[in-house]
Amino acid sequence: MENIEKIKESLSNHEIQILPYLNESFNEICKKSGLDETSVLRALRYLANKKIIDLSFSKKEVVDVGVNGALYRKKGLPERRLIHLLSEKRILKLEDSQKESNLSDDEFKASLGVLKKKALIELKNGKISLSGSLSEVSKKMLEEMFLESLPLEVASLKPEQLFALKSLKNRKDVVQTKEERSVDIKITELGKKLSASKIKTQEMIEQLTPEIIKRDLWRGKKFRRYDVVSPLPEISGGKRHFVNQATDYARKIWTDMGFKEMTGNLVVSSFWNFDALFQPQDHPARDMQDTFFLFEKREDFDKKIMKSVKEAHEKGVERSKGWNYAWDEEEAKRLILRTHTTAISSKTLSELKEKDIPAKFFAIGKVFRNETADWSHGFEFNQTEGIVVDKNVNFRHLLGYLKEFFNKMGFEKIRFFPCYYPFTEPSVEIRVFHPEKKIWFELGGAGIFRPEVTIPLFGENVNVLAWGPGFDRILMDYYQIKDLRDLYRNDLTKLREMKFWGK
Repeated sequence: MENIEKIKESLSNHEIQILPYLNESFNEICKKSGLDETSVLRALRYLANKKIIDLSFSKKEVVDVGVNGALYRKKGLPERRLIHLLSEKRILKLEDSQKESNLSDDEFKASLGVLKKKALIELKNGKISLSGSLSEVSKKMLEEMFLESLPLEVASLKPEQLFALKSLKNRKDVVQTKEERSVDIKITELGKKLSASKIKTQEMIEQLTPEIIKRDLWRGKKFRRYDVVSPLPEISGGKRHFVNQATDYARKIWTDMGFKEMTGNLVVSSFWNFDALFQPQDHPARDMQDTFFLFEKREDFDKKIMKSVKEAHEKGVERSKGWNYAWDEEEAKRLILRTHTTAISSKTLSELKEKDIPAKFFAIGKVFRNETADWSHGFEFNQTEGIVVDKNVNFRHLLGYLKEFFNKMGFEKIRFFPCYYPFTEPSVEIRVFHPEKKIWFELGGAGIFRPEVTIPLFGENVNVLAWGPGFDRILMDYYQIKDLRDLYRNDLTKLREMKFWGK
């Protein structure tokens, strides 16, 4: 008896409100108690934890009428309306039959297909005629009988009903399937004893506030016993997108290493994206197959620098012979979506003065390539860029910067391989070891800018270490993402489940 009294004290007002209706269905409990579904469900869980009821949940897939389906139940299916018209007229022109039956284009085409499959009509010389007997025409079709019988549980459907469902699913908003949850409640012996005794709702303190303490409002009141074992609804707190979390982390690494961030526009001229980086104007990467070109042109470069870049292309610099072709200024003005963040580097280098050197810069941002999207390729992806401008830096410094960054990004084993890139010499390819797949995979390239890049921008050959590895591959490896497109799908369920970035 003492135990029951303790349980009574632990009951919230919502639990007390639903206690008399535990023999009813879930919907009836909501209706009779005057509480919403969430409050009733929470109260039921509390009662189950106190062994007052046994609570179980079941799911079932139910098929019901859609928006158009509700309309067709009143007016009849389009094919029924059409065949009813033909049973009166026997033969009609196609265009006349659609007008007289008041069917839309989609409904009329669907009706013709259904009736032809059932061999109830014939189409010949632009006319439609009734071919079935009047007894066949008057018989209810499977689809009609199925629509009238809804809602139904999918698991209980007979073969002919499954056939009708498949037929109606091909039409817009005629039927819809949805998942329904049912709540099964069984009252325990303890619950029966509590139900037999009258329990009145009483004013209990459920939350202690500063106001209650200050004004002594707790005196003479009862405190409800807390239930500390009941499961609570899952809360999905707000958080930054996991791609932004990772880019913020990489940004912190660069700034901790003494780098300043450089930014730039997504739309740039071909001059900064290609020409200033000594990429010839007939290079395949500048074709429509690789680059997104805009219709406009813009001159966003200094004439003096432009002349130096032109000379580097046509005649070369120092011991370089250039590309030996006629460089076209109009081609350099063409606007594009930047294909790499190195377009920001070239622009930044052009704005540096001698007093600004030595300098270190980094960038993280989106770049665009005209690629066919699949699991490993996308037409947009993230890239991280870095440059170190210093007359005294060398290739070993470059490898040191790269190793430090990728170590901090969580990669322990790093290798460098000789490689070729159009605007760096020497160049290196960065590979890291994948412990699960036991392979070395490429993350990007780096090198020292060629004199054909630095002399037109600086007026002299200054050592510039440069790198631009893809950033999305790092994310895919860390988050175990198998398809590159998942980085941009923004599935809310997956975003809630995605772990926080932490290295």
